[in-house]
Amino acid sequence: MSTIAPMVGAGISSAVQVAVVAVGGPVLLGVMRKVRCRLEGRVGAPVLQPLVDIRKLFRKERLRPDQATWIFALAPVVLVSTVAVAAAVTPLVTTHPAFGAGSDLFVLVYLLLVGSTILALAGMDAGTAFGGMGSSRAVTIGALAEPALLVSILALSATAHSSNLAAIVRATLAGPGSVATPQRLFALGSLLIVIVAESGRLPVDNPATHLELTMVHEAMVLEYAGPDLAVVTVGEAMRLTLLLGIFVNLVAPWGVATTTHAADIAVGVASLAAKVALLGVALSVFEVSTAKVRLFRIPELLAGAFVLALLGVVSGLVVK
Repeated sequence: MSTIAPMVGAGISSAVQVAVVAVGGPVLLGVMRKVRCRLEGRVGAPVLQPLVDIRKLFRKERLRPDQATWIFALAPVVLVSTVAVAAAVTPLVTTHPAFGAGSDLFVLVYLLLVGSTILALAGMDAGTAFGGMGSSRAVTIGALAEPALLVSILALSATAHSSNLAAIVRATLAGPGSVATPQRLFALGSLLIVIVAESGRLPVDNPATHLELTMVHEAMVLEYAGPDLAVVTVGEAMRLTLLLGIFVNLVAPWGVATTTHAADIAVGVASLAAKVALLGVALSVFEVSTAKVRLFRIPELLAGAFVLALLGVVSGLVVK
């Protein structure tokens, strides 16, 4: 009985994390759009409008290109499933989720990469010029971001002597001073640039535009409609929320529950929601004040992220 109770608590905690990411993702998109509209002098749609749009899409007829294969149909499900598994094992509201030992940063990265890859394949599977173009650009950006991501993980892992995300968060809670070290700051700066690139936000991609010649992510999902588009939208919102949640817990893990008690989990949920919303608002303000960079300038941006990550590793070796 004494061993079953912690397992049940961890399982419930993971279920709560998945539910928070699934519901909070569309709400986060609504908050970010609202902030952008206000700053641009427009009223904008209600914060809960993305949830309303998703409900409408689920009620529409499912339409798929005639030439599409099973990859096109499977991609949305794989996208949501991989993000849900990652959200379940990641220490978002508690440092003791179910299968927390599997929350290795390398595992999480490649788990999310599975969803990105099959979505790129689905873009080409539709057989349209824009789908192939968007997939090609998305894969290129992902390949350029991967070295910076791996090196930044290496820098973050050195402090806790582990690449397990739960262990890193627990080590940060035990030693808050590690957040302000040059090693951690360089690595987090690099990680934030990679998150912006991987989630298709400005200045890498503009999710609010459908201009054919500049689209990256939107071009991949242009052929989706109805329930399939609803699942893709939910998956992308969940991935953005998950990535921002991981980032804020690496920067400021305070509020994350160190147990699986209901009261601590409630505090963890409130803390996560507040921190992610704050970061989402900051990103929206940044997006209003910046423009999308040209496609051939994106490698320079990601090269900068790689240099920051490398500086994190070097400073970790030099500064003791």
